[in-house]
Amino acid sequence: MASLFASAAAGAGLELAFGSFLRIILEVRRKNIMFGSTLQILIDTLETMSPSIKRIDSFNSDFDRPEEIQGLKDLIKQGEELVLKCSKVHKYNVVKKPYYTKKLMKLDERIRRYINTIMPLQQTADIKETLFEMRLLSTQIRDLSIGKTSSGGGSSSFFGKSNSSVGTWSSVGGSGSFFSKSSCTGVCSAPGLKVVPVGLEVPLKDLKEKLLKVDEVSKVIVVSAPGGCGKTTLAISLCQNAKIIDKYKDNIFFVTVSKSPNLLVIVQRLFQHLDSMVSDFLSEQDAVNQLENLFRSIASGPILLVLDDVWSGAESLVESLKFPIKDYKILVTSRYELSRFGSSYKLQTLTRTDAMALFCQLAFLPDENTYRPDQDIVNKIVEVCKGFPLAISVVGKSLCGKSAAEWNKRIKECSKATSILANCEVLNCLQSSVDALNDNSATKECYKDLGSFPEDQKIPATTLTDIWAELHKLDEDSAISSLYELSDRNLVDLVVTRRKDASEDYGSVNVLQHDLLRELAIIQSNSTSIEQRKRLFIEISGNKPPEWWAGNRQLFIKASLLSICTDEMFSSSWGSMEATEVEVLVLNFQAKNYTLPFFMSGMDKLKVLIVANYSISPAELSNFQIIGSLYNLKRIRFEKISIPSFFLTSLQLPNLEKISLVMCNIGLAFRNSAIWMPNLIEINIDYCDDLEELPDGFCNLIRLQKLSITNCHKLKALPEEIGNLMNLEMLRLNSCIELLELPESIGKLQNLCILDVSDCLSITELPEQIGELSNLNKLYMIDCSSCVLPWSAVNLVRLKVVIADEETANLWKEFLTFLPNLEIKVHKDINLNWLR
Repeated sequence: MASLFASAAAGAGLELAFGSFLRIILEVRRKNIMFGSTLQILIDTLETMSPSIKRIDSFNSDFDRPEEIQGLKDLIKQGEELVLKCSKVHKYNVVKKPYYTKKLMKLDERIRRYINTIMPLQQTADIKETLFEMRLLSTQIRDLSIGKTSSGGGSSSFFGKSNSSVGTWSSVGGSGSFFSKSSCTGVCSAPGLKVVPVGLEVPLKDLKEKLLKVDEVSKVIVVSAPGGCGKTTLAISLCQNAKIIDKYKDNIFFVTVSKSPNLLVIVQRLFQHLDSMVSDFLSEQDAVNQLENLFRSIASGPILLVLDDVWSGAESLVESLKFPIKDYKILVTSRYELSRFGSSYKLQTLTRTDAMALFCQLAFLPDENTYRPDQDIVNKIVEVCKGFPLAISVVGKSLCGKSAAEWNKRIKECSKATSILANCEVLNCLQSSVDALNDNSATKECYKDLGSFPEDQKIPATTLTDIWAELHKLDEDSAISSLYELSDRNLVDLVVTRRKDASEDYGSVNVLQHDLLRELAIIQSNSTSIEQRKRLFIEISGNKPPEWWAGNRQLFIKASLLSICTDEMFSSSWGSMEATEVEVLVLNFQAKNYTLPFFMSGMDKLKVLIVANYSISPAELSNFQIIGSLYNLKRIRFEKISIPSFFLTSLQLPNLEKISLVMCNIGLAFRNSAIWMPNLIEINIDYCDDLEELPDGFCNLIRLQKLSITNCHKLKALPEEIGNLMNLEMLRLNSCIELLELPESIGKLQNLCILDVSDCLSITELPEQIGELSNLNKLYMIDCSSCVLPWSAVNLVRLKVVIADEETANLWKEFLTFLPNLEIKVHKDINLNWLR
């Protein structure tokens, strides 16, 4: 075949070389169907460009400028050689097919890039040169008309060809539509973009066409790619694209599905987003039916539902959300093909050019004084990232503003990294980012603990501080410092969830982690045998435990941290385990009923117990009394648990220092119950809707230093004896909207430093005794404009800061004459990140 179609001669015109290349491709496609679809893409590209190539070749011949298209001719020559090699690949050679397919796609991309970037620049240079020569010609003609001659005399100096040079350029991102904001902000709104998207121009264009097209057949569009390739970024960019927003308006819904989806939770979030009343669904089918009716009620315009991170096996969930509604589309991102919905749109990793653009955007500051390594070093680092946007982002940010030594160190680490998962080169580079924490062993250990929680779930910062305090002996400041260090290295994302100062109220900070980074944290801890690991992470799907724990095997472990994740199909059938060294136990589950594992009774060293339910409603726990045998327990955190009535009275926990109850049913437990927890220092109660009163004996917790009761809307009063809490330093009552007043005994809290009554809408005045808080230095009064301030406030001489809304701030300005050191901060921004 090579003899049949000889390559264009070295000096031949562009049109001749172009035509020869096209004929070779057509012939190879006809005889070798293995590469038929890929070669057709190349044919379409060449045929589209053919008329322009003919004109360019003609003009370049007239002006004798063959060097301007030499780059394209070189590409065509390389293409001929590649296509001829493809013609020799046997149709059953499944090994070479993907290799040459990828090369053909890259060739098509290089030709398109040359035509779309380099040649327009050459045309611009030609135009400017022509304008310059026309102006020069005009001057010469004018001079000749008045008898002057050009210096240097001859026409050759007039018509001589000037030297024009074309510099290379790159474009990061795209149109301003990437940053367009939907007018709708809520639970299911798309999150914001943190960087300008790079390398997504073609996928954005292709998917926009699919989403803007009225097609009632293709309801579901699937975008598939390996983890870390930018599927979520692409989906967010689409949601924020001006044309998409113009079509779908406020009917754009973004839901993260993840590995263990819960259909009822997804439907509930969509109802919340639309400010619709959420009822108790009778079944999953009932929830789907109600959602369809809700969508029909808003279906005056098109609807777009984005289901992000759908795993294999969740196709039925997507199917259930397909409704026969006009112009309703579902965009799915997944690591898997999900062939049930037809051919998926495959998102490729970044090209070398785009990878370099993204890396430079994140790694280099605009300050010219910061260190910038040789291009060879940059090339090597970008190369090991293998085009995965996540890896590029992590490494680029970690090197931003760093010294030459740090760059040289990183390139050595990247080059030495070995494969962590088969066919997943991105983890090689991520590994080096974690290894960079070797100089901070405490933070590295903290990072490894992040594998204790389910993927795609927000981790409260206070949960991590509880773990790290006991497992790594870190105080709160050191623990938070480690958390921010991980954030700075782009190994986690921090989200402030309330309208508070996150530098103090760490309860308002949540941690988000990409699933690949979570997986890496798990791998970091799994380097030894099951029995010898310091951390043991167990995931149970249905009732199938891991093979190494199956059957009647008695498992002996030495782990100090044990995390067990189960799904809604788990029946609480526990295997045998002896775990006498466990200090931290994390139980993550999705169920209405859950039995605490009986082997907890042997955990004599247990200090931290975290029980988190990720289903819709609070769960009933069986075997609850086993907690009473854990005498060394210091910290308890329950999320979405129905606390039994005997909890406070029957559990004798002399060493318990902190208890956190989040979205729990606690009304029965707190009603007329005595408390015997003599060493309790901190209590956090958040979103416990049935809390109406605090239990008897509550005010006898004289060692209590921190009390936070937030978003408990039915709480109407605090105990009159609250003044007995003589060691109390912080009192938060945020968003207790039915709380009527503060007890007069509050003036006895001489150690109180922080008081928060923000959004306590029913409090109409502060008690006169507030002026007796001699150590109060920070007061939060956001949305308290109807609250009357007592004159005794002039005695708060140590009060440094009042954080309030504008109207409440004006009330405090009257006291500035008496409190000259007082700073009044007006709070305006409303942070809605907690809705994500």
